[in-house]
Amino acid sequence: MTAGVELRDVHKEFPGGTRAVDGVSLSVEAGAVFGVVGHSGAGKSTLLRLVNGLEEPTSGSVLVDGQDLATLGERRLRPIRRDIGMIFQQFNLFRSRTVLGNVLYPLRLAGMNRAAARSRAEETLDFVGLSGHGGRYPEQLSGGQRQRVGIARALATRPKVLLCDEATSALDPQTTGEVLALLRRVNRELGVTIVLITHEMEVVRTLCDRVAVMEDGRVVENGEVYEVFARPGHPTTSAFVRSALHSEPDAALLERLGARHPGRLVNVPIVDGAPALDGLSALLREHAVDFTLVHGGVGEVRGRPLGSVTLELRGSAAAVDAVAHGLGAQARSKAGAR
Repeated sequence: MTAGVELRDVHKEFPGGTRAVDGVSLSVEAGAVFGVVGHSGAGKSTLLRLVNGLEEPTSGSVLVDGQDLATLGERRLRPIRRDIGMIFQQFNLFRSRTVLGNVLYPLRLAGMNRAAARSRAEETLDFVGLSGHGGRYPEQLSGGQRQRVGIARALATRPKVLLCDEATSALDPQTTGEVLALLRRVNRELGVTIVLITHEMEVVRTLCDRVAVMEDGRVVENGEVYEVFARPGHPTTSAFVRSALHSEPDAALLERLGARHPGRLVNVPIVDGAPALDGLSALLREHAVDFTLVHGGVGEVRGRPLGSVTLELRGSAAAVDAVAHGLGAQARSKAGAR
């Protein structure tokens, strides 16, 4: 059984007038993977603490599985919290407890008898790929293994919602990929709704179905991941997307490319469903324009192609204009016709 998460015009102010969350409204469907991305100080962590009930909104409503957390007393809030698992950037494991002891902890706290708790903990460790590691201590594990213990501990109580607080920021790229694959498996096989916060757009690209971009406590963009990557509408989103795709040359590289290629440099977006390069050969023949591919990269987002290529176009000014227009290209330099 899964649960959705909804925030309705949520504000959170701290003493001194600091407004960490400013009028946020979001809806996370049950069974979805939802990313919240933003720079440090954007309000992401506060948002997550509102969802798990560790902070109360100054105004607005936070609903988990249809229940407004702010209207519940501590007694009624306790079982809701058990339906919400949490994993952290720095793992937050008990050093003095074994791996098995860490996973047992929330089960014993919930009142499960010793035999049932041990069986559940061992089953969960097997699910995250740590069968046979129960007797070891956190300091004997790699960073990726520690995060798997953290995930197992969060999953032990069979939560409906899993919150991830920068869960891969302390990991190397290969280990990050392994942890993200495990989280995707958690979502697909267990049906757990996942809400993760991150400053890494690559994490969103790999894992999420939808994403919200935060800045100064507000959501500045919100949508399906491919659409946000393909057509970012806010400068902050555009910067995050460029950091993940690496398909457009930065200013310094563009200057070097311009020095080597005297024609007009144009950037051609490669977006699923757009003609882009499909008609390039015909356009070049029609307008007697030559080209050189000088930079670019095309990858996938959610199984769909996305990226861009930078071309040097050489020909008359009018002909180059026509080809660039036909490609839907964006000018990258003012160098023009031959």
